[in-house]
Amino acid sequence: MTAAGGDAWLGIDLGTQGVRVVVAASDGRLLGEGSCPLTSHREGERHEQDPEEWWRAVCTAIGQARAAGADLCRVQGVAVDATSGTITLLDRRGRPMTPGLMYDDGRAAAEVERVNAAGERQWTKAGYRRMQRSWALPKLRWLLDRYPRAAQDGWRLAHQNDVVNRRLVGHDVPTDTSNALKTGADAAEVTWPEQVLAALEIPRAILPELVLPGTVIGQVGAEAAAETGLTEGTAVVAGTTDGCAAQLGSGATAVGSWNSVMGTTLVLKGVTKDLVHDPHGVVYSHRSPSGHWLPGGASSVGAGLVAREFADRDLDRLTREAAALLPTDLLRYPLVSPGERFPFVAPDARAFRTREPATPAEDFAALLQGAAYVERLCFDYVDHLGAPTDGALVLTGGATRNPLWNQLRADVLHRPVTLPRNAQPALGMAVLAASTHEPLDSAAAAMVRLDRTLEPRSAEGDRHEEGYLRLLDLLVQRGWLPGAVASHARERRSR
Repeated sequence: MTAAGGDAWLGIDLGTQGVRVVVAASDGRLLGEGSCPLTSHREGERHEQDPEEWWRAVCTAIGQARAAGADLCRVQGVAVDATSGTITLLDRRGRPMTPGLMYDDGRAAAEVERVNAAGERQWTKAGYRRMQRSWALPKLRWLLDRYPRAAQDGWRLAHQNDVVNRRLVGHDVPTDTSNALKTGADAAEVTWPEQVLAALEIPRAILPELVLPGTVIGQVGAEAAAETGLTEGTAVVAGTTDGCAAQLGSGATAVGSWNSVMGTTLVLKGVTKDLVHDPHGVVYSHRSPSGHWLPGGASSVGAGLVAREFADRDLDRLTREAAALLPTDLLRYPLVSPGERFPFVAPDARAFRTREPATPAEDFAALLQGAAYVERLCFDYVDHLGAPTDGALVLTGGATRNPLWNQLRADVLHRPVTLPRNAQPALGMAVLAASTHEPLDSAAAAMVRLDRTLEPRSAEGDRHEEGYLRLLDLLVQRGWLPGAVASHARERRSR
């Protein structure tokens, strides 16, 4: 039954640094928001979180939205996104039996070779040819080697949002093909590649059933209703990865449009009519609830370094000082964590500077500039694959709070960029929940509000050409960037 005041939708975003929720009306008005931080544990190439903390943080964030005035009785559906490739194992009662192995955890270096040998034909069919060691399937093989009785004891694989969905519903739930893509799911057929799994000795029983994002997978149960304040019986909708959620929340749902999320790390997602095939295995494509494909990738470059390196600085003052230094001949490849995944795969990649900075402001300028150069290289890469890139470009993520960075990105990319007023992955999940009642494009158009468009400044963009080309050379010299990709990037600017 529809509550007085119209329908509302709850979106939950499980990010790296925290959980965010929004309660949004069908016309896009935000009725309440909440957030709660998450704790990560990093050691070398390992990155873990406590899955129990995910649920506690969700409850806290929903409570904040309720305290901010959101009437949870109006909520007709809830959808949850999560970091791509993050997994754990649950026992029969849904209790996490392992840490959450996060999206950039690189411990499965040996296992990924076995995974790629067994599934090369399947992965080629899926468009990405090779899995990376941070993907979920190699990490699942790693877990099963350490918990050999997992299947016999009734344990099940759970992606990050599966953990929360199970707590919402109160029993086992299907997983969405978006979060399951890096576990090997065939998004076109909505099936698991059983022959590949058998070759890898991964029991089919340990895997959840598959559904497309936007499918109703259950209702909020009594226990979850008591913990969250949601109404028992509220629809729970299969979600997506956080990158796809951000894209939905940006309103970039038309073919040729792109969403670039500069958050802790950089995630680029576009919309294509057909599946994009990448012989280097850098770009992979999710399936949209609308039937299109969502190609893109996730870099390890991003704004996470701002908080890490400049936490004790006045960022407004630093930004003003950095503006006068751009472009700087100090080049940075600003990796947040070791290894790179997009616009090239280089597990041994490490952050670098071409020289020591003279001042913190110069170092900050080089960070902003370096991230913008990597973003441009990502676009050069997807253009190299033949993906359409001529549609609208929407910028989202925490970096958009810095106006200098926004304009710098427009200048370096030589294209207009649009900034939504209320976009975020949690809103994307509210849009997805609403799509159970109307077409996805219609829901996005009604709920996502655009703020302003920044035009590129041709003269400023031209001043960055030398630095961008120098960066390409450095990446090729290190053996990270294929020469053919670098050549295409150089040629593309001259068109």
